Amino acid sequence: MSENYEMRAIAPEVLKRLRIADDAGNPPRVVVEDEEGGNPMRCCLGRSRPHETIVLVSYAPLRRWAQETGATPGPYDEVGPVFIHPEECDGWTGPGIAEGIPGELRVLRAYSAEGNILRGRLLNNGEPTIEEGLAELYADPQVAVVHVRAVEFGCFLAETRRV
Repeated sequence: MSENYEMRAIAPEVLKRLRIADDAGNPPRVVVEDEEGGNPMRCCLGRSRPHETIVLVSYAPLRRWAQETGATPGPYDEVGPVFIHPEECDGWTGPGIAEGIPGELRVLRAYSAEGNILRGRLLNNGEPTIEEGLAELYADPQVAVVHVRAVEFGCFLAETRRV
């Protein structure tokens, strides 16, 4: 955990519901990984293991945050694919940046407490680092939450919240 934010995986109670029906109203798709594994898991913020069975679901990260906080994301409410374990796992215990988050191309999206997007920050080959990018965004007192996403597919990777 940083001084002013914490990284969060998808909450266990939300995962329980997503394993039945995802945020698009669909049942989860079971995926058996290839020999290498390595897909980003949103339940524990790790990576899938070789030949591990994982589940693909649609997830609306800003909508879920808004339900907890009373924000109104309006047009920023996105639904996208994420991988989770089909059964309860150990989850993310922090602190710091989870092992499944860093990568060559990442984008940070900063949102206000009202649910409006404030700005974004591209991370290219570790420049700046995720920690540096988050520190830069959270220096703005209007930033309440920052999402980390993969650039290549636009996939949601993790949420960070101001503490």
